[in-house]
Amino acid sequence: MAPEGGVIKTAGVEMTEFTGTAKVFDREEYAFEAVSKGEIDEGDVVVIRYEGPKGGPGMREMLSTTAALVGQGLGKKVAMVTDGRFSGGTRGFMIGHVAPEAFVGGPIALVKDGDKISIKLEDNSLNLHVSEEELSKRKEQWRRPAPNYSTGALAKFASLVGSAANGAITKPAEY
Repeated sequence: MAPEGGVIKTAGVEMTEFTGTAKVFDREEYAFEAVSKGEIDEGDVVVIRYEGPKGGPGMREMLSTTAALVGQGLGKKVAMVTDGRFSGGTRGFMIGHVAPEAFVGGPIALVKDGDKISIKLEDNSLNLHVSEEELSKRKEQWRRPAPNYSTGALAKFASLVGSAANGAITKPAEY
């Protein structure tokens, strides 16, 4: 699910593996709203995508949703996966910086509600349990969403920034 990698904060995390059912959100605000409404259950893997360097743009911090999960008593009962980022104050089984990000068609863009996802710290794995055939179909059907900004500094940033796997740094424009 993250062929170029991801980041997990292991300090203070008691779990070493987690398998659950995906609940997918295309913006952090949608995930936060679902947590607030009690729509996230024990055993879910909350997937927040299109928050990466290009999709956000800028890798917004997912602190609101992680704090809401902890506040709902779900901090040790769910996992979260995102192409966005977390703060140092984040608690729980959370993987961020997933690359390649959804906006460029990374595997996180292909996850659907109900998919099984497993995370194992021992072998540094994050797996989406969907057949290669099904993933190929999803990839064919996937369409990049419209960017959040089409003009201004954030649009320029999104067009120049690279993968989180390479530091989400900007590259010179090509003319």
